Amino acid sequence: MWRIVLTIVKRDLALYRRRPMDCLLPALFFIIILSLFSFAAELSSQALRDLFPTLLWIGISLSMLLSIEGLFRTDFEEGSLEQWVVMGLPLSLFVLGKLIAHWLASSLAWILISPILGLMLDYDLGKFGQFINILVLGTFSLNLVMAIGGALTLSLKRGGALLGVLVLPLVLPVILLGTSAVFALSAGISTLPYLALLAALSVITVSLAPFAIAAALKVSLEA
Repeated sequence: MWRIVLTIVKRDLALYRRRPMDCLLPALFFIIILSLFSFAAELSSQALRDLFPTLLWIGISLSMLLSIEGLFRTDFEEGSLEQWVVMGLPLSLFVLGKLIAHWLASSLAWILISPILGLMLDYDLGKFGQFINILVLGTFSLNLVMAIGGALTLSLKRGGALLGVLVLPLVLPVILLGTSAVFALSAGISTLPYLALLAALSVITVSLAPFAIAAALKVSLEA
């Protein structure tokens, strides 16, 4: 089973290396959101520090929408999804491999960029390790939940707007927990409860999301 997942991960990472703009554009969009706000808003340094956790997770969520819409589209249009189903292989394994590859290729860029943008907004990164842990767990859960919406809107020609409507309410718990964790970190409060809840969300989503996405993909194939 894991050999199949690993094969899909390696294949998709190779495809991302050939098409780097698939990962660079969402990351660039994320940088633009936070940079424009920091330059355009006439706020004090303290106000920007206070707003950074909220801006961080809003920026990550919006930029992830750009990349998640095309996660399954190429395989859908080229017939790879249909062939996988015809071969009788579990579609959930295919989905899990693609989700892991997508998170490695795209979310790691946000994780690396966020501390730099935090310094631009005068955010204290004294507890750098905890900050990275929050981002890792939060982006992983966001990636899984948003992929459900991407699968549901796959057969639609203009599913981008509908995708946002579908997934943003679903990702609110992750956004709220991630924002609260970053706020707690800057306030010197223990982030362990938030990290535990984010870890629990990650376990729940990775256990359920591949099956939900596989079911949604089958519906899109039959449409």
